[in-house]
Parts: sequence; C-alpha cells; structure tokens
Amino acid sequence: MKYITLIITLILFSCGKKEDVLLPKSNVSVVKEVEDHSPIYIFFKIEGKDTIADVNRKNSIISTNWIFNIDKRLPLKLVIPEVMKLQEKKRGDSAHKNEKAENYYSYADTVGKNLAFLPFTKVYYKMENVSKNSSQLYFRKNGMIEYRGRKTYDFPKNNLQPFLDSLVINPKAEIIFSYDKKMLYGDYIQCKILVKTIVDKKIPFVFINDEKEYIY
Repeated sequence: MKYITLIITLILFSCGKKEDVLLPKSNVSVVKEVEDHSPIYIFFKIEGKDTIADVNRKNSIISTNWIFNIDKRLPLKLVIPEVMKLQEKKRGDSAHKNEKAENYYSYADTVGKNLAFLPFTKVYYKMENVSKNSSQLYFRKNGMIEYRGRKTYDFPKNNLQPFLDSLVINPKAEIIFSYDKKMLYGDYIQCKILVKTIVDKKIPFVFINDEKEYIY
C-alpha cells in the first residue's frame, strides 16, 4: 500500500502538488493493467468542520481510459455526484469520444501487491431511492445487506452469494443494487468487487441489473 500511495504522490509532485490519495484495498485484482489512460484524483480534504471531495482532472483526456483514484475515507454522498459529473462530460463530448474508452476505479490488491482496477463505464448512478415496485439489495454502512422485495431480509454481505442462490422469485425478477450514501468509498469498492465476482454467474430466478446503482 505504501508503494501504491508513493506512485500517486510522485505523479502529483510532478504537477507541483503534495497530496496523497489513500486507495481502497481488496485481496483480488479484477483488472491488472490499463493502457492509454488518464488519471483523475478525488482527494479527501477538511475545511473547518466540513469534509470536501476535491477533484483534480487536469490531465484527463476524453479519448483515453479514465482511472479514478479516489480517497477511501470519503463518503459516497460526496464522491458519486462528482463521478456523475465526470461521466456525463465524457459521454456528452461527441467530438473527442472514443467508444472503446472505459472508466475504472483504482484500488490496491493487498495479495498481488499491485495497483488494480474495477471497470464501471456502463454504470448509471441515481442519487435517489429505488421505486417501491422494484426489488433491491441495499448495502448498508454497517456491512449488512437488506433485501427489499415481497419480503424483507437482512444478512451480512459475505452471505450474498448463498442468499441469491436460495432466492426463488416467480416470475424471474430484476434486482437493483443500492448503497447507503453515508458508506465510505473504500467499503463501497469492496462491495462492488464482491458483486463483480458473482454477477456473471447464472442464478435461475434472478436477473441482476448491475448497470444501475442508487445512492441514498
């Protein structure tokens, strides 16, 4: 982790800045390498009694892959609105648009001792509650997950796969993911990596919609 933080610090020193980004951690690499990329930084800052998400995207190029280096101490209610603005800018710039360019969150793989990346290009965020007519899995700040459908269940996030395997909904239902806006970004990345490890598996009675995320 010190090595990864040092890499980011050196990059910022070259731009005349002296700021660190404390990256989230995981024990698995979803993507190990990203070529032709531009860095975006979202720093954790304190101004008076307020926590600030300070964005630096001076070196970002629309036509490249974007790597979001975000401080794990920031809450989602500050991070996601900034991510949404950047997504909209990239999606809306038709003059320089590259259809193959992706967006990635960076994090530290503590087992492989490398910088790793989590793609989220296709995710559309909404800072609002999910419709009552939709089934959802709500990831809480305390590490629990609440399933809201015809019935309500609470279980630890480590039980997500067994829960989905046991879930029987007729007819086959769509499940949407939602997250506590007070959750720290570092915990959010761990949740997303967990979801990524199971989302491609075939679950008989469930369609998982991982391209919409609600933060509230």
